[in-house]
Amino acid sequence: MQITRKTTETRPGPTEWSTGAVYIDTVAAPSNGSRLSASSVHFTPGARTAWHTHPNGQTIYVTEGVGLVQHRGGPVEVIRPGDRVFFEPGEDHWHGAAPDRLMTYLAMLEVDDEGNPAIWGDHVTDEEYSAAAPIAD
Repeated sequence: MQITRKTTETRPGPTEWSTGAVYIDTVAAPSNGSRLSASSVHFTPGARTAWHTHPNGQTIYVTEGVGLVQHRGGPVEVIRPGDRVFFEPGEDHWHGAAPDRLMTYLAMLEVDDEGNPAIWGDHVTDEEYSAAAPIAD
């Protein structure tokens, strides 16, 4: 058993791969043969990732708020606490908060052989983001 005390600060998400204010808390980092990367990711209203893929896929589990997700060519979907989303390896997608709600999820993935968790693409445009249907309560 190994206990790791909270030693890292919440860090802002890099502007290269996000629009709006995104904050990240590391939960697990690859080490000692483990390829697991897990983070608690916090989005302010309207904040979202850029388009991206993961070499080994990704699972997100919404813990609070209301969010939006989309895979390339598909509709923008609403996600809520308790929802789990799995993105296939290489599936181009984005995720973020609804326009008027905060959203937090736990992101879990395995890095590739070189330690890469994701391949980042273009920012999601306002037009792409606003293609979501109205969010019902």
